[in-house]
Amino acid sequence: MQREPFTIAMIGECMIELQERADGAISMTFGGDTFNTAAYMARLGEDMGSFVEYVSAVGDDPYSDSMVAFWEAQGVGHALTLRRPGKRPGLYIIKLEASGERHFYYWRSDAAVREAFECEGSDALLAALDRFSAIYVSGISIAVLKPKSRERLLARLAELAASGTAIHFDCNYRPLLWENRETTKRLYEQLFAIATTIVVTVEELEVVGTDVPGAPAYFAKYPKAETVIKDGPKPCTLIIGGKVGVVPAEVVEKVVDTTAAGDSFSAAYILGRTLGIAPEEAARRAHKTAAAVVRHRGAIIPREATPKVFSTEETRAVSATA
Repeated sequence: MQREPFTIAMIGECMIELQERADGAISMTFGGDTFNTAAYMARLGEDMGSFVEYVSAVGDDPYSDSMVAFWEAQGVGHALTLRRPGKRPGLYIIKLEASGERHFYYWRSDAAVREAFECEGSDALLAALDRFSAIYVSGISIAVLKPKSRERLLARLAELAASGTAIHFDCNYRPLLWENRETTKRLYEQLFAIATTIVVTVEELEVVGTDVPGAPAYFAKYPKAETVIKDGPKPCTLIIGGKVGVVPAEVVEKVVDTTAAGDSFSAAYILGRTLGIAPEEAARRAHKTAAAVVRHRGAIIPREATPKVFSTEETRAVSATA
């Protein structure tokens, strides 16, 4: 059976990423949760052509130019990223522990993306989202927006979901970005109600007032969504149609950097399900992808280190040559 071409809009913020090396020197690249997912999805589905578009806002400075060039190099489109005169991207520093666990320090109060859905060009940007068969958004995508932009985006996502667009939501909770936990819970549940896929960590379940044992009953309120509960290097839990499954993670003896492990997992799982791969198998391939990512420093690992978890035949089944 011939499938419809698959295209996905990834909504969020890409930032300047600084990493402190062991010798105290600082290296610069670019990253951010939804961009990381976009880059890995484009890489894992490279035989599908150009099917990943990044929806955001950047400035008109040289660092924004370099950022957009970096997206292009990763196979991620930017036709729906606004250029905002006088604005700048946000910035963060990653400080690594010896274990590979990381701590983030952010500078983003005046980042271009914060008003992306209320500034000049935003009406056309929101309207253009109906070109895509799927939308990916995270808790960070919503949290960084100013209230009006947040409201307008959520209303548009509800319209798209009602018209059949798949909405993939990764909770990705960062408490410092939110006004309070009550607001977070309310907006998460608003997104759960329209989601095709919900990705949440064990820790993030607490935000909505449940835990792993209570999750099947809690997510029964959202029967249209597949729920994936991540637990770092431990097995993930799948809740689909009221049934619960557990998929072990790959064992990694030497963890170098956990940055983007969850983002790459989400990319592989969502692409796998889009390709028609069974949930448990999609999760296994997602674990394999994340296991490769944590063996390297930085959010985006070398292309040659990324495992080919999907075959050419699988990805060409949903070729994006619309």
